[in-house]
Amino acid sequence: MLRLIIADDHELMIEGLISILSEVKNIQLLDPVNDGRQLISNLKSNQADIVLLDLNMPNMDGIKTLEILKNDFPKLKVIVLTNYNQPQLIEEVKKLGARGYLLKNSPSNILKEAIKKVSEGELYFELKADTNAEHHPFFIDDFMKKYQLTKREVEIIRMISLELTSKEIGDNLFISEFTVSTHRRNIMKKLNTKNIAGLLKFARQHGIADN
Repeated sequence: MLRLIIADDHELMIEGLISILSEVKNIQLLDPVNDGRQLISNLKSNQADIVLLDLNMPNMDGIKTLEILKNDFPKLKVIVLTNYNQPQLIEEVKKLGARGYLLKNSPSNILKEAIKKVSEGELYFELKADTNAEHHPFFIDDFMKKYQLTKREVEIIRMISLELTSKEIGDNLFISEFTVSTHRRNIMKKLNTKNIAGLLKFARQHGIADN
């Protein structure tokens, strides 16, 4: 019997997944959780074989959760279930040990196939990443809320990652060099980074800059 847990913060999504998977005879559904912290806590007392993991969750998002799962629960097989079809994100979760990746609008037979293959030790990354997708941070709205960044600040982070000077950024955005410098100080404070190296690391980790 395959023990499976759903980690998603949308109740309708959870209900839909339970409805689909309750029909599968060899799957035992554990109590679902709504964020990464709940998942980690539950796994300490409830052994699971597979987790269907949403990426955009409150308290602890899927990326941070994957980092912990990789270290603390290496035998757990993770299938990412998300709305985001982005090349960088797919590669990121692969590096963090995810065994599969599905879009939430995938047909139910694809979900069942992915669970079967992953449970048998295979990978399920048959999704073709949308290389034409706009290049922006993962989960842009929640991302900006989490770090209290404005769209202008995200734009400046991206330009800094391209090694533009404050003057060049100002020329591109039609603002003064002083205003850019003010934005840079505010960004560093919000992200709790002490230097440009830290800022660039943050940008790469969150899909704002190319690796």
